[in-house]
Amino acid sequence: MTDLDKIIERQREYFYGGFTKTEDFRRKKLERLRDLIDLCEENIIHALDMDLGKANFEAYVSEISFAKEEIKFALDNLSDWMKPVREKTPLTAMPAKSYSLYEPLGVTLIIAPWNYPFLLAIDPLIGAIASGNTVILKTSSKTKETSKLIRSMLNDYFEEEFIYVVDNDEVSHEELLEGKYDHIFYTGGKSVGKHIMKKASENLTKVTLELGGKSPCIVDRTADLDNAARSIMWGKTLNAGQTCVAPDYILVDLAIKEKFIGKLKETMVDFYGLDPLASEDYGRIINEDHLDRLLGLLEGEDVIAGGSYDRENLKLMPTIVDGVDFDSKLMEDEIFGPIIPILTYDDINPILYKIKTMLKPLAFYLFSEDERLIEKVMYNMEFGNGCVNDCIIEIASPYLEFGGVGESGMGGYHGYNSFVNFSNKKSIMETPSSMKANIKYPPYEDGKLNFVKKVL
Repeated sequence: MTDLDKIIERQREYFYGGFTKTEDFRRKKLERLRDLIDLCEENIIHALDMDLGKANFEAYVSEISFAKEEIKFALDNLSDWMKPVREKTPLTAMPAKSYSLYEPLGVTLIIAPWNYPFLLAIDPLIGAIASGNTVILKTSSKTKETSKLIRSMLNDYFEEEFIYVVDNDEVSHEELLEGKYDHIFYTGGKSVGKHIMKKASENLTKVTLELGGKSPCIVDRTADLDNAARSIMWGKTLNAGQTCVAPDYILVDLAIKEKFIGKLKETMVDFYGLDPLASEDYGRIINEDHLDRLLGLLEGEDVIAGGSYDRENLKLMPTIVDGVDFDSKLMEDEIFGPIIPILTYDDINPILYKIKTMLKPLAFYLFSEDERLIEKVMYNMEFGNGCVNDCIIEIASPYLEFGGVGESGMGGYHGYNSFVNFSNKKSIMETPSSMKANIKYPPYEDGKLNFVKKVL
């Protein structure tokens, strides 16, 4: 038995002991996590700068503040979430009463990605704690400083039979997946997601997959172009474009294309100056392999703005590419970088049909003042989460479930949805022993069937 197997077994015994079932336990652990984040805030910001070159403001707003808000939301609502939910009872079961209870699943495995290495490790952890589970947490080996800090924070301040962060240098991905868990929560790419789902099937383990995809962004001729340009440039350059819900490609009405592109160029200068590569507000690509992948996508393309890069500091300038069509190599896979492909249309209907035939995206963005078009797109297109006249901001709400559909993922979380996702909804019916419906018992003498038919 490996050390990891022993920890999983200890967590299972701890869970069976019922320690995590009480509201008081969960509340205290969430409060401890909140206080720990406050205590380590400067260290977290520093680690994110070391790993991804995130500006202090971006690190705080996009990672730390989201986690704090999730903890606050869970603490404010935990009592209500844990209460029995009264359900209706059919006439055939009267005089019983029906209700549902949410119970924890048990030992959970959370696998976090590198692009938001703090938030996407802590956010699902909050849901697991609020639901009463124990957690094995795997951080990314690509973000060494943040992973080292998270491991130190959690392993020093929580008992390992409740929360344990594995050492990336000692535990391989395959060894991790050999363990038996009650829930696996993974954020990352599709190929690894498929492998995790296959491994989980061996034990019939519940799986939540938060994957990515090519999220379309439509700019209609009625759109406020200043707002569209600022929102899209921000969404495409936040974390240097390494965001799973970033607008992947832009579909622009031909009538306003040139004006929109002009607004994009102006916005780039407004945000990052004449030399974005020198801007302290602009992050970097995670490593050289990813930089080379992005540069390869630009080969032979019509780059009309940007395109410069700094290999030493792993920076790629926000880059606008014109003349892109659905057969371009830029449209094969999720870009996951600060490249902005521009596609044009003069009739929205064929475009919407084309998007329908592609893999279902994680996000869908529309910039328009046309209410009929907004309704048409939001109601008829398939995607995980969407936003009208803005980008990415929908994931900041604890009231909205975040998750994908099809190849962009399965299962969702944030706020109450995190609590539900890490729980089993248990259905219960209570019948008073003194008031049994004896008509259901044999013998079924004449008259019983006719009586039941009349009642039902």
